[in-house]
Parts: sequence; C-alpha cells; structure tokens
Amino acid sequence: YQQPKKKLFLVLQNEDYKLLENMNKLTSLKYLEMKDIAINISRNLKDLNQKYAALQPYLEQINLIEEQVAALEQAAYKLDAYSKKLEAKYKKLEKR
Repeated sequence: YQQPKKKLFLVLQNEDYKLLENMNKLTSLKYLEMKDIAINISRNLKDLNQKYAALQPYLEQINLIEEQVAALEQAAYKLDAYSKKLEAKYKKLEKR
C-alpha cells in the first residue's frame, strides 16, 4: 500500500518539475523578448536624440525670431500710439 503512494508522489513531483521547467523556459523567452524591446527602445531613443540635436540650431533660430517679432510688435504699438498723437496734434493745428 505504501509503494503506490510513493510512486504517485514521485509522478506528481516529476510533473511539478516539468511544469516548473516549462514556466522557466517561457519566462526566459519573455525576458529575451523584453530585452529585444529594450534594445529597440534604446536605439529609437538614440535616433530621436540625434534628430533633436540636429534640429537644435533651428529651434534656437525660431526662438530668436520669436523674440525679434515680439520686439517689433512692441515697436509697432509705440509707433501707432505716436502716430495717433501726431495726427491729433495735426488736426488741432489744422483747426486754427
């Protein structure tokens, strides 16, 4: 009676080891997939950083142009205000 229990225990234990082996193989494959994904992400990030570095001079030019446009806009507002004052003075002198 003891022998069948022992045999059953060994069979179950063997099945457990096979299951663990399969789980380890699957886990190993998943880690390899994740490694490939990480390598691709790293490569893509490197490419993006290189592209960003290549664009950096243009981005700096855009920022400079933006600052110059803002300065021109302020100058235009001042010129507009001055021309309105000048026009008002002219109309005042014209009425005399």
